[in-house]
Amino acid sequence: MPHFCDVALPVPLDRVFTYSVNDDTELPAIGCRVIVPFRNEKLTGIVTRVHEEPPPVEAKPIIAVLDAAPLLSSDLMELAAWISNYYIAPIGEVFRSMLPLMAEVKHQTLYRIADKGREALYASANQGSSRRSRKSAEEQDIEYNVLNYLEAGEAVRAARLRSATGATAELLQGMLRKKWIARETSAVQRDARRTIRYAVLIPEVRIPKLNANQQTLLAELAGSGGELALAELRRLDLPDSTLGTLVRRGLVRIEERPADFHLSSLHGIGPVTAHTLNPAQQAALQSITASLATGTFKPTLLYGVTGSGKTAVYLAAMQTALDAGHSAILLVPEIGLTPAMAAQLYTAFGSNVALLHSALTPEERAEQWHRIRAGDARIVVGTRSAVFAPVSKLGLIVVDEEHDASYKQEENPRYHARDVAVMRAKLNSATVVLGSATPSLECWRNATTGKYSLVELAQRVADRPLPVVELVDMRKEFQETGQEQLFSRQLIEKTQATLDRGEQAIILLNRRGYSFVVMCRACGEKLQCENCAISLTYHRAISEGDDPSPIGQRLQCHYCGYKRTVPKICPECESEHLHFLGAGSQQGEERLQEIFPHARIGRMDRDTVRGRHDMERLLHRLHSGEINLLVGTQMIAKGHDIHGVTLVGVVGADFALGLPNFRAAERVFQLLTQVSGRAGRGELPGRVLVQTYNSDHYAIRFAAAHDFRGFAEKELQFRRWMHYPPFFALANLIVQSPRLEEAAAWSTELGKWFQNTHLEGVRVLGPATAPISRLKRIYRFHFVIKAGKRASLARALRAALAQAELLKIPQRNLLADVDAVNLM
Repeated sequence: MPHFCDVALPVPLDRVFTYSVNDDTELPAIGCRVIVPFRNEKLTGIVTRVHEEPPPVEAKPIIAVLDAAPLLSSDLMELAAWISNYYIAPIGEVFRSMLPLMAEVKHQTLYRIADKGREALYASANQGSSRRSRKSAEEQDIEYNVLNYLEAGEAVRAARLRSATGATAELLQGMLRKKWIARETSAVQRDARRTIRYAVLIPEVRIPKLNANQQTLLAELAGSGGELALAELRRLDLPDSTLGTLVRRGLVRIEERPADFHLSSLHGIGPVTAHTLNPAQQAALQSITASLATGTFKPTLLYGVTGSGKTAVYLAAMQTALDAGHSAILLVPEIGLTPAMAAQLYTAFGSNVALLHSALTPEERAEQWHRIRAGDARIVVGTRSAVFAPVSKLGLIVVDEEHDASYKQEENPRYHARDVAVMRAKLNSATVVLGSATPSLECWRNATTGKYSLVELAQRVADRPLPVVELVDMRKEFQETGQEQLFSRQLIEKTQATLDRGEQAIILLNRRGYSFVVMCRACGEKLQCENCAISLTYHRAISEGDDPSPIGQRLQCHYCGYKRTVPKICPECESEHLHFLGAGSQQGEERLQEIFPHARIGRMDRDTVRGRHDMERLLHRLHSGEINLLVGTQMIAKGHDIHGVTLVGVVGADFALGLPNFRAAERVFQLLTQVSGRAGRGELPGRVLVQTYNSDHYAIRFAAAHDFRGFAEKELQFRRWMHYPPFFALANLIVQSPRLEEAAAWSTELGKWFQNTHLEGVRVLGPATAPISRLKRIYRFHFVIKAGKRASLARALRAALAQAELLKIPQRNLLADVDAVNLM
């Protein structure tokens, strides 16, 4: 009896595909990876079902089975099905997010000549180049070189084809459009283990006569304990043949060894978290571990003010889980927080800790994933994707800073790691702890209505006081000085006093770059990204020595990455009067250097911290006191525990109150509270200065008073009146296309359907142009859909997607964002 299996593939289609299993192929188990043909490609998919039911059309056979045993456990398979159903995401894309094993399969792009290409090649042989072609004679020659190279009919690797013929990627793309050539992909399993090659001196060997280079290399090996990595040897600037000769003569051998992996370089830096808990922490720990002891699912919101010792409670709870034979996962919102957290976990649990996040290389992620699956690491720390870590006997999941928007993925599958963590804990009868000093209003309402347990840490450790927050009204500052200044007189004065006392200060300026708008004063034109409806941000050139990887002066889009040089004249009217508006963190750093020439200033933003090692170096400098004045974006507001910081300044954070997002007030309150919490975490008290043009806004007033309950009560009242979460479920349905008229027509058709269809308990706003109407050359319209019950929202979304299919709107042109955090 023939066997078949259903395979979920990483394509934007909400279905699985049936393949046959040949007699000479091992029957795969559910949860295994397989390589299968899909159109002209070879894709890696996950087996979801094995059966003997033939499909209505002839099934293609599986090419290869990659795993002898399932990679995904039954609970992770069940979790993937829940994510697919809840977030209306293709199951194959869910599995792609779950498995960080791209390094284990090598994909290659291949090209093959098509029938029309043969016809064109023969026509050119008889008639010569076409005069009707828009391409130059040189480009036509390259095209025919490509066809000649492919004439034998075999598929050729893209890199080899381009090298042999001089063809560019754009030229090959044009030949694909003309159907002269066909593109396909191959996929083969590869060894992704990270190794380092060492040269090892062979002892007790008679040394023959050697030349000077060979003597130098042997002396270097002898002086290094008899062995050295090949990468180190290359620094000797000797010919490669030198080592090869020594190997052939039996004096040196080459060994491959597993590469080391360092969780963090911050071990021993900064405060060490003690396991001696104060009474409030002990009470919080007892509440959390009670469910661990009984093995029952229990979500707990740990609401603790900044500096109250939530991390110590996390570590103690994780130790309890380990002692009971369980594993634990700790999620942090930003990659920048993993070095410090990983260092604390390593101090507490040693090599039992694994790290998972996207800044690791593909090989490192695969290595860490396999360590976890093998049971070599029972403590996992990482960003949102670490919620899928393949731990066994899961007992505890901790979501630190659960309110942070970074836990929401902005591409398919658009899951929220906090909510996925709650569901995974439920499937495993585990405990989940959601910690924050500024809980999301969704979690706060769940806690106050009894759905979650509420545990509070109302005081900082050692009874340290919360920082005093002062508001600086920038309207009055302008009236008194007659000038628009980036930093107020009061902030400059307090910063100088802080530095004079030998203390550290942090200034939040939540914009990247130097200036965020470039405008022509003559015609009013703003320089915008050519791909997005967004103003380009001006980045000034970095002086040599200020940054390990200096980047030149440029205009840049922070959404698609587009860059261009800074024009000398306006592209529209050719006026020379270009004006740079707004100040970002780069300009803030420059101004601070002018005001405080003797300060040791550092900057923390996406331009200075481009990888995990950049963050580790910056944190080293902060903890050691090498930096005493730090300026940066919201990256500085999250979780950093620097005991020398006694002053925090906030510049321009209230601009976010004007964004078209119902969560704007909540975001501003959270940002101000979190950055204020960086001050006074050591023995000395802290102070915060908030520069604002909206000093009467309730979000700013409540943040200054450290009054989360007051803010939550007022904001929840507005949410209830306007039918927004947490009282209503919400989704953002985006209709998009590279052609404006197409996106507009589709959204109009869907809008008519919504208008003429009765959807019980559902409200639909739109269609409307999305706040960012064009993103990465894609035009965007959206519907905001609200429902009193989550089931009603899901039915409405599925009905809309079904209608879109009837209207022949391709599935890739519709994005359903359930529980949307960003409506831009």
